[in-house]
Amino acid sequence: MFFAGLAILLAFALAKSVHAASLYFSPSIGSYNVREQFSVSVYVSSADQAMNAASGIITFPQDKLEVTSLSKSGSVFSLWVQEPSFSNSAGMVNFEGIVLNPGFTGAAGKTITINFRIKAAGLAILNFSSGSVLANDGKGTNILASLGNAQFNLGYAGPSVPEATTPSITLDTPAAPQISSPTHPDPNKWYSKNTAKFMWQVPSDAVAVRLLYDKYPNSQPRVVYEPAISEKEITDLKDGIYYFHTQFKNDKGWGAIAHFRFQIDTQTPEPFEIKFVDSKETDNPRPTVLFDTTDSLSGIDYYKVKIGEGVFFAIAPEIVKNIPYTLPLQAPGKRSILVQAFDKAGNYTVAIEDFIIEPLESPIFTIYPRELASGEALKVEGKTKYLNSQVIIWLQREKDEPKSFSVNSDQNGNFVFMTDGQLRDGVYNLWAEVVDVRGTRSLPSEKLTIAIARPAIFRIGTWAINFLAIAVPLVALIAMLIFIIWHGWHKFSLLRKRLRKEVTEAELVIHKAFDLLKDDIREQIKMLEKTRTKRELTEEEEKIIKQLKKDLDDAEKFVRKEIEEIEKEVK
Repeated sequence: MFFAGLAILLAFALAKSVHAASLYFSPSIGSYNVREQFSVSVYVSSADQAMNAASGIITFPQDKLEVTSLSKSGSVFSLWVQEPSFSNSAGMVNFEGIVLNPGFTGAAGKTITINFRIKAAGLAILNFSSGSVLANDGKGTNILASLGNAQFNLGYAGPSVPEATTPSITLDTPAAPQISSPTHPDPNKWYSKNTAKFMWQVPSDAVAVRLLYDKYPNSQPRVVYEPAISEKEITDLKDGIYYFHTQFKNDKGWGAIAHFRFQIDTQTPEPFEIKFVDSKETDNPRPTVLFDTTDSLSGIDYYKVKIGEGVFFAIAPEIVKNIPYTLPLQAPGKRSILVQAFDKAGNYTVAIEDFIIEPLESPIFTIYPRELASGEALKVEGKTKYLNSQVIIWLQREKDEPKSFSVNSDQNGNFVFMTDGQLRDGVYNLWAEVVDVRGTRSLPSEKLTIAIARPAIFRIGTWAINFLAIAVPLVALIAMLIFIIWHGWHKFSLLRKRLRKEVTEAELVIHKAFDLLKDDIREQIKMLEKTRTKRELTEEEEKIIKQLKKDLDDAEKFVRKEIEEIEKEVK
């Protein structure tokens, strides 16, 4: 009877274990020293049935442990209903995640990793105060059967530096040094440089300085430099939080100690993927994506996102932690999304994915004119398969910039477009796009060509008016020019006749005057020649007679030549 009862109990236990899930810690035991850091991962086990959601609240002794960060790296969850969070004051860690179809089946599905720092010695126990594992059965059945726990022995670690044997600080000893760092200036910021330099002013009475760097905020320095130095550079530092300690000594003894905190993080954030909630190929112009990641040391500071050939824009980590991120409105086509996750030290990890925004089906024109007369309104009709949607009509005259007009399709998908005012004569291109309520656009429809011109008779009249408008002023200008030329020629002819008359009269007067002059000179010459018969002329008188004859001949030739030239010019 005993074995029969035991068999029945085992059968019930096996029956209950089927389709059962559990939450547990790994590692679940361990021993660590004070001030050390260690990590514990939380796992879900659901070996017999697919699960698609799990949650839990974990408690820890806040007087012995403190959480430094949470990591989702390697998690089976792809969505987070509640972003993993912790409270060191309450000693609590909270998580709630979702696994997309087909869910998770297995014995070791990592959910989160908790990074602890040990504060004090003692026994630290981790427990689940509550938890759930929901089956992927369409009903959300809670199949959680057990919650694990973990125990860690935290031993006491003695001081990393032996107690100082130097005399205690007395009066008139040096004050604490004023430490500065050109490489790590802000104690509250993280830096990716693993070489740190520190500087301080050495007092005039200081005879020595002693230094130390470690991971403890109040250590006493022990490396002595005598005489005192004023700077120190430390290379090849590992990642973490450090403290640089400095102390001066004068003839009175060692003075106060200065402690300078500096933080180093050279590692990039955890690798991550960009996941599209709908699909990488969708007609949704604002697709929703997931790209959250973690950084175990300094933490995520911000994300930078670039879509296609656009510019980078920043996103705070809080925005993508709680809900998936919706991209800005995208036009149809293929493009890429690039996400950079920056930690607080400036290190970053990159993820890239391609996606396609599928266009809507283009609208079509069903009724439209090929030609229009001037002043006639343009009216076109068309159809789209998207009911009660916005239709953008584009109209472009020759090389002008295209203009857009918006109309709506009715419940049957029909739309009508009519211009409000008159269109200028010319050749127009007409095309359309459709936009649905989500903002998804179609590709442009086939372009139509429409000519707008005046009737033939008006075109001939306009041509004639334009011709006459040019011809009449031209004829008038030519007539005026002819009149001016004729009038000028007439005036010139009269002037020429008058000049010829004046020249003729002048010629006669000159001839007459010259003849009189010539006769008078000849008379004078004869008188001189008669005197020669009475007496012999003097040499001077002979010269005068010869000169008068010569001058008379030259004057006669000159006058005749000039008169001939004037007559030629006048003719």
